[in-house]
Amino acid sequence: MIEVPQAAIDLAKRFEGFCRVPKSDPDRAYPYVCPAGFWTIGYGHLCDAKHIPITMKEGEAYLATDMADALKATLRYCPVLATEPQGRLAAMVDFTFNLGAGRLQTSTLRRRINQMDWAGAALELRKWVHGGGRVLPGLVARRQAEIALMGQ
Repeated sequence: MIEVPQAAIDLAKRFEGFCRVPKSDPDRAYPYVCPAGFWTIGYGHLCDAKHIPITMKEGEAYLATDMADALKATLRYCPVLATEPQGRLAAMVDFTFNLGAGRLQTSTLRRRINQMDWAGAALELRKWVHGGGRVLPGLVARRQAEIALMGQ
């Protein structure tokens, strides 16, 4: 059984952060609307607006579940990653966690990966930087980090 690469977890934590922790309740995260317009809590876990605040431990549990789901979807749509260097798998698990399995499933990125066209995959990753109809600097940086991992 392939486990979620630690590098994927590290990327998700780095770019998601344990968000929306108010000064009045510094040990809990509250729901917020992410730049792409989705209600989110903790480390990028999708939720509804009425979700109760969570602790960092609960956020880590959500992240573990979400990353396991992203791993399964990544390997379902890009089975070649099961035998590639860990960095490539980590990059794509983070991508899938960030944007969803549906986006991976229908993407040219998926085709490039399954063709083992790593240069082409890097070019495709650079296209996935929009949220809410605009280029988001955080997504540009995240895709660059994923591209760096793919080269490992």
